[in-house]
Amino acid sequence: LGANIIFMPKPHSIAPGIASGGKQKMQFKKQLLAVAITSLVSSSAWATNGYAPHGVGQKSKGMGGVGVAYTQDTLAGGINPAGMVHQGNSMDLGIELFRPIRKTTISGTPGGFSDGTFDSDGKRHFLVPEFGYNHMINNDMSFGVSVFGTGGMNTTYKGGIPLFNGTGSNVGIDLAQLFVVPTLAYKINENHSVGIGLNLAAQRFQASGLANFAGSSSDAAHLTDNGKDYSYGVGLRLGWMGKVSDTVTLGATYQTKTRMSEFDDYAGLFAEQGDFDIPENYALGIALQATPKLTVAFDIMRINYSGVNSVGNPLANLLSGNPLGSSNGPGFGWEDQTNYKLGIAYDYSDKLTLRAGWNHGDAPIPNSQTMFNILAPATVEDHLTLGASWKLDDGMEVTATYMHAFENKITGPGSVPAGFGGGNADIQMYQDSFGVGFSWDM
Repeated sequence: LGANIIFMPKPHSIAPGIASGGKQKMQFKKQLLAVAITSLVSSSAWATNGYAPHGVGQKSKGMGGVGVAYTQDTLAGGINPAGMVHQGNSMDLGIELFRPIRKTTISGTPGGFSDGTFDSDGKRHFLVPEFGYNHMINNDMSFGVSVFGTGGMNTTYKGGIPLFNGTGSNVGIDLAQLFVVPTLAYKINENHSVGIGLNLAAQRFQASGLANFAGSSSDAAHLTDNGKDYSYGVGLRLGWMGKVSDTVTLGATYQTKTRMSEFDDYAGLFAEQGDFDIPENYALGIALQATPKLTVAFDIMRINYSGVNSVGNPLANLLSGNPLGSSNGPGFGWEDQTNYKLGIAYDYSDKLTLRAGWNHGDAPIPNSQTMFNILAPATVEDHLTLGASWKLDDGMEVTATYMHAFENKITGPGSVPAGFGGGNADIQMYQDSFGVGFSWDM
């Protein structure tokens, strides 16, 4: 069981709203909104807890990703929709520069035909925008929307990997996911709130350079090099927050599995004829107002990757007669993941808030599954985060964040099956990200 434990949310404290009569400022914000949504649809990224983000919203990301019991902005709908009713009439825009460095080392292949170290340096920098808006229907109810990239995978090995193709063409995959989450939140009473969000999800995927797997596919024409394909689906997100004492707030949230349409152009790659659902997750959180200036938050989240066949099925399924793309075909062999998130926020002054956090989750990739995960080396486990917000005199608040995911290597002795020649595949990665966000009261 996973939980997101965060501490008591302080009242929303974004600087006063933009002055009345500011039609030019309102028009500027509308233009920023249009740019953000356009960018979100076209962006791709590699997330950090498996292929999920370590947090949603720049303030959450600066605190290790906490947000179940301590909501700070209108991206809260992506963590715990019950927190939106505490955000007032407000809007947030953010963007993050994400830099994952991934590498694989292959050894022990027959005659050394595929031995070597391969860097996925085809693309190293990704821009990941986000947007949130909240409107108070009355004192006890709000309607809002949170828009963000919730996960992704990207690798591009220039010049190819002989284990995957014999042509020297690039090898890699690109998966991008986008959530648009309309939320309705309600204060049951002074201390408790609940919320529901509708997960409107879109995915984009393409694969290249996997020609050597054609003989292991149920549909080789829809295995690789078919360009970009798109998938859409709907799920639910539920949440509760409760202030149980003057200093302690608890929270709980649950996201259903999001059933997605199939990637038809890759029906010979992903299990169940191109199916790639988004896994369910659930979390608990606690937030402690340790002093008037210091808040400490802790979350535990469980992501059930194994519940999606194309993600959780092991490579052994291929060896037992289930080809790629078949109903029980192999996936990446990922295990379920529990993430632990710890964050602090300190109000240094009326204008400046400082944040820091730590996020840990054991890598979901077993040693026996590293060969396919050359395409998806989600190896990182520990993340250090820093952040700060500064309130400006014109009613805007600016937030900056930094995240470093420490390098982690997963060795795969014997992970290349004899049917593919045998050998070992080791994968490793580290990551850095820099983000900036802007908040307004409306």
